[in-house]
Amino acid sequence: MSTTAIRGKETTTDPRLGTVDMKLEVITIPVSDLDRAKEFYEGLGWRLDADFKDGSERAVQLTPPGSQCSIHLGKNAPGPAQGIFLIVSDIEAARDDLVRRGAEVSEVFHFTKPPFGGRVSGVAPGHISYGSYAGFKDPDGNGWVLQEVTTRLPGRVAGDTTYASVTDLSEALKRAEAAHGEHEKRIGVRDADWPSWYSEYMVKEQSGEELPL
Repeated sequence: MSTTAIRGKETTTDPRLGTVDMKLEVITIPVSDLDRAKEFYEGLGWRLDADFKDGSERAVQLTPPGSQCSIHLGKNAPGPAQGIFLIVSDIEAARDDLVRRGAEVSEVFHFTKPPFGGRVSGVAPGHISYGSYAGFKDPDGNGWVLQEVTTRLPGRVAGDTTYASVTDLSEALKRAEAAHGEHEKRIGVRDADWPSWYSEYMVKEQSGEELPL
């Protein structure tokens, strides 16, 4: 299993890194039955972007909730694909939602020695970012991996602070609230300028910078 985490100083200082934006837009998922695959992913709550025919060719595209990357269903393409990551802010809620929609999802698990030393049931201690996983497959055996990410590593996100959904923003606010409560305990007084503290915390959390105390 791979991981979306990027570690090391080369993420921000390596001069070989490209400077022209190349945003991953679409990946092709090999399927044997377009209608069956379409029904499966729509059943997971994924948005249907396109379903049209051009002669003998049919194009079907769907997008996971809150994702900026979509999938094309590729009839009889080589496969199945494995280790395709879906990043979530609350892995237990994400797993419960998929199960409710009929998907067969593994238990949530983590590794005793990150990244891959010894698989253990349950979420990672303290819900450490990048530490908790769950998996499921579509009817063609394409394997998806849920990974819980709440704080990005440096270099992983650049530009404006954005949230993919109301749920992601809500979860970020809850984490900021909890951290701010600890901040007020440390300073011993009520922090009247809490909006500024929340804002700094949320921006730095998403960009992977050192969080405020």
